[in-house]
Amino acid sequence: MKKLKNYYMHLRNLQTMERRWIFPLAIGSVVSLFLLFLTTLTSTDGTPLLPFYRAIVSNPVFAESKLPPIPISSLPPPPRFAYLISGSINDGSMLKRTLQALYHPHNRYIVHLDLESPPAERLDLQNYVKDHSVFKKFGNVRMITKANLVTYRGPTMVANTLHAAAILLREGGDWDWFINLSASDYPLITQDDLLHTFSYLPRDLNFIDHTSNIGWKEHQRAKPIIVDPGLYMTKKTDVFWVTQKRSKPTAFKLFTGSAWIALSKPFIEYCIWGWDNLPRNVLMYYSNFLSSPEGYFHTVICNAQEFRNTTVNSDLHFISWDNPPKQHPHYLTLADMKKMIDSNAPFARKFCHNEPVLDKIDSELLSKGPGMLVPGGWCTGSRENGSDPCSVIGNTTVLRPGPGSKRLETLIGSLLSSENFRPRQCV
Repeated sequence: MKKLKNYYMHLRNLQTMERRWIFPLAIGSVVSLFLLFLTTLTSTDGTPLLPFYRAIVSNPVFAESKLPPIPISSLPPPPRFAYLISGSINDGSMLKRTLQALYHPHNRYIVHLDLESPPAERLDLQNYVKDHSVFKKFGNVRMITKANLVTYRGPTMVANTLHAAAILLREGGDWDWFINLSASDYPLITQDDLLHTFSYLPRDLNFIDHTSNIGWKEHQRAKPIIVDPGLYMTKKTDVFWVTQKRSKPTAFKLFTGSAWIALSKPFIEYCIWGWDNLPRNVLMYYSNFLSSPEGYFHTVICNAQEFRNTTVNSDLHFISWDNPPKQHPHYLTLADMKKMIDSNAPFARKFCHNEPVLDKIDSELLSKGPGMLVPGGWCTGSRENGSDPCSVIGNTTVLRPGPGSKRLETLIGSLLSSENFRPRQCV
């Protein structure tokens, strides 16, 4: 009955509107007929008596006809990712391989070998980025040549991440998510899979594994005060402790989680530009915090009212830990292949250099040849005789997702379910 009443009221409103428009429509019709009559009047030489009106009708080019046609597509536009891929001494070759596996012309990349790496290794990576034909064509890979000294357990890793993010913001360009990876990370799906799946997600989501239950970390990380020599010296040494301890902060609540993140551009802008004091206050606190990469972004985002409801509690990684977890996870091997695939995660870590499981991932999951880029919809070359399909470049917005997109879709669906998404935001 209520639906019928609403339908009835809708019809009455339409009828009322129609009556209101009858009189103006009639007047408009009379004026139009009068103007049409005037255009038929000509002088003795056959020229119209209304030259101004002639100028309009004799050149029927409208502003709309000069605009390029708008393509119509049922698919949302693909996003863009901004990657930071970082490494240390002897990571140069593995960093190249990870970059190849992650590359897509649509994205942006910053690579960094820290100051512990010898100059020859950094120069080799720099030349590789500079001379690669596809990287040169699209200009979307950059190396930080003025290397930073990075201590994994200290705040220098956070500083290096913020440095890369600031470069990406300064240089402009469209990108939607910032992802930090190391040379020990490797993708389990293609970039076409990742771009396709993320096309359907709100661009303000932040994938960050986090919890406020810091447990033992309160006494072993929050209260001790450490100093990272990487902030002041040119040679890497481990952090050292100050004898005094401090109490937990009261201006914000501490959160902890994984150091590997996929953060939205609005949140990265907030951390860099800091239009309120929270990012700076938290950064000063974590400058003396052990393993600060596992807490800085987590604490900022969960204490910022604007962003705390945008978190997805995942680092998008498959990682094999001891129970209870130790400082570093297990190195992954061929024995972990099925577990990696079944996790539906887009990334995994840690891998040794030239580990045979990487070759299996390349051949079975990425369709990647040795030393080549992962082929996608933008690669239109032939695969015959082992040739590189990405040697011929087509439309970079064309995506050809494969089975990896289905696995990632399953993971994202679980993460965004009503059981997991809202109840686990910043708790």
